[in-house]
Amino acid sequence: MCSPDSGSHSLLYFSTYIKGDTPFPEFSAVLMLDDIPLAYYSSNGQKHFPRGPMNEEEVFHFADQKYTMFVLTSMHNRIRNKADRYIHNYNNTHGIPFLQSIFGCDLLDHSAPGRMIYKESFNGDIGDEIHLSISDNTFQSVFRWPGDWNILQSNYWRSLLIDVMEPFCLTSLHKLFKINRKHVMRKVKPRVRLFQKALPDSGGMKVTCLATGFYPRHINLTLFRDDQPLDSHQITGGELLPNGDGTYQMRKSLEVSTDDLKENYQYTCKAEHLSLDNKLDIPLDYEPYPGQKHVVVVVLIALVCLTVVIIVFVFVFCRKRCMANNRCLRIHQGRKKCLDEGEQGPSSEHTLLGSSSSQSVEVQRRIEHQRPQNISTPATAEQGPDTPAQNGGHHAAGEQQRQTKQTKKDTCSG
Repeated sequence: MCSPDSGSHSLLYFSTYIKGDTPFPEFSAVLMLDDIPLAYYSSNGQKHFPRGPMNEEEVFHFADQKYTMFVLTSMHNRIRNKADRYIHNYNNTHGIPFLQSIFGCDLLDHSAPGRMIYKESFNGDIGDEIHLSISDNTFQSVFRWPGDWNILQSNYWRSLLIDVMEPFCLTSLHKLFKINRKHVMRKVKPRVRLFQKALPDSGGMKVTCLATGFYPRHINLTLFRDDQPLDSHQITGGELLPNGDGTYQMRKSLEVSTDDLKENYQYTCKAEHLSLDNKLDIPLDYEPYPGQKHVVVVVLIALVCLTVVIIVFVFVFCRKRCMANNRCLRIHQGRKKCLDEGEQGPSSEHTLLGSSSSQSVEVQRRIEHQRPQNISTPATAEQGPDTPAQNGGHHAAGEQQRQTKQTKKDTCSG
């Protein structure tokens, strides 16, 4: 209903009637400005609820207009009566029957009135259509269910569209567009990517151009091979799909055979959108072929294993070296302690040996004192401090000191 090239905009009610015992309301409708939901109406309570950019106060003012409830009530009554006739005429007694309809209007560029439109379907089958050109009041209808419309009903709906629904729809469209102009006229750039995926069954590849996150909804995607556009019959996809955030996505794909893969063609994707100043050319993302993928996986596994082996080797080597350094340090400290004790030992031993030597001299003197006076002992009398006994004591002490040092050295060396 709206085109970015012409600048047209539309206001539509999408309504649903459900007959039977269900948890849903019998009649509900969604108000759409272009492709943006603004309000939701339910026959349970006959109330509008805000949707999208509309707040509760703005929705209330819209619902409080003169013909708002009249239009919704008329739509409710009409599709309810038509649903009953369809059920009776087609003997549809299985399942839950439902009837859907679209009612609204659009504005052409420069706010020129366009047309009124009414479409309906029953259980998913397309039904009657009515088009009214607002500029010249040209009435066109397509009745797919014979006998449902007669001249009287056609005249009634023509008068209703011209006298009531047309002014209501055009006035509402102008007001709602003014309120939501910023949101309606926003431009969001697409995110475009061209990638390939292996086809195991055929051995070929599937090249896909994906554009997503753009607004408004109109976009042109073109796939190129060596700068030449591909024919439409070679392309699959191209459907416009909505995203959850109010933007859109589209993808187009090309299946590349094994023979074409050998030619090493260059694939690109070109995107044209209102948010882009220039055309967007996207090259193909490189992705290894299936055989190359296996090689890459094997190489990565080998690198990981090699890294683990190196880490373990370095850890064991450092651990052994650290243990050896600690052992040498303990041995060195033990030797130093032994040597220190060896240097301090002789002084104490010398004291002990000196004491033994003094005791020997004292004993010798007592023996000399007890000898008879008439016995001359010139050698003894003339002996000075260095008597044979004393010399013998000093010699024994020195020998004992040397043996002690040697024992400690042997102990430290061990």
